[in-house]
Amino acid sequence: METFPVIDLSKLSGEERKPTMEMIQDACENWGFFELVNHGISHELMDTVERLTKEHYKKCMEQRFKEMVASNGLEAVQSEINDLDWESTFFLRHLPVSNMAEIPDLDEEYRKTMKEFAVELEKLAEQFLEVLCENLGLEKGYLKKAFYGSKGPTFGTKVSNYPPCPKPDLIKGLRAHTDAGGIILLFQDDKVSGLQLLKDGQWFDVPPMKHSIVINIGDQLEVITNGKYKSVMHRVIAQTDGTRMSLASFYNPGSDAVIYPAPALVEKEAEKSQVYPKFVFEDYMKLYAGLKFQAKEPRFEAMKAMGPIATA
Repeated sequence: METFPVIDLSKLSGEERKPTMEMIQDACENWGFFELVNHGISHELMDTVERLTKEHYKKCMEQRFKEMVASNGLEAVQSEINDLDWESTFFLRHLPVSNMAEIPDLDEEYRKTMKEFAVELEKLAEQFLEVLCENLGLEKGYLKKAFYGSKGPTFGTKVSNYPPCPKPDLIKGLRAHTDAGGIILLFQDDKVSGLQLLKDGQWFDVPPMKHSIVINIGDQLEVITNGKYKSVMHRVIAQTDGTRMSLASFYNPGSDAVIYPAPALVEKEAEKSQVYPKFVFEDYMKLYAGLKFQAKEPRFEAMKAMGPIATA
């Protein structure tokens, strides 16, 4: 059985840089998912984020979730549910403009801590894009620039809790999908598992590890790398015991960024048969909204069918 890749980021600045870069390359090409340890975000900050997220769920979200379960009759389902996820969630936007002030019932400490955490995650995402540029043989800063658009990248965090589920065989915590965006940084519960990814036709667990950050590749990086790195189907299996916390932060292109394969990664001869389309990120997101839980390939085909777009 293959083991899920865990990468010690501190080794990038030492003698083990080369093998660590190779591990990252292998994880990007063959898994689309990997776990980072020693990533530079303080454990104390992560512990505070976890404590406040769990407190906020208990205080503000748990009762609402129970009411949703009751109103949909989910406790007593007899057949598989395909149009609903067993999750309680809200979304914080950090860039280009924060929405944190508008989210009701976030107390001041939580707001402040999440702002601090977002700054650290943004730094880690940008550091990682540089590592990917180096591994791909792209010029320094290429990926950050590709994501930039006119107002910089979009960046936000989906805060989710997956409460205990009486029928995990019939209701998914989160149905299988690939992520639409760029690079995803996940801070997940280190006690309650549930996240799985699909590799070579098999579902693999993404192991819960204290203070780790899980990274996965989104659809936009697949396009920019012309398929060298691929976004991967993943899902959350609901558990009968324990509430699983998940903070997934999406470092995505700006809404008006034009996404297309990096010319350096497209063979000159194959220019005409370029596998991936060229499109505006916002157009892709509009399409994705309705097709999230379906295969990604038809989405790419649909973007191709929209015809060429003009770029300044």
